Amino acid sequence: MSLVRLLGFTTLTCGCVTGRYREVGSEREITYIEEKGTVCASSSHVRNQPVSADRVAHGFTPTMAVRA
Repeated sequence: MSLVRLLGFTTLTCGCVTGRYREVGSEREITYIEEKGTVCASSSHVRNQPVSADRVAHGFTPTMAVRA
């Protein structure tokens, strides 16, 4: 388990909330689905699962993000 620092939250257009974190030791950024939206139809959006821009199966793209 590594130590992480919260960078911020983002709400996707489907209603899911993502949290961005930075690992303190490696400076790697990680995005997680924090809460699934009540109307989200994506079965790949699962609470507490990591998401990244290169894993389009999770439906996360920078154009879908909306500031919370």
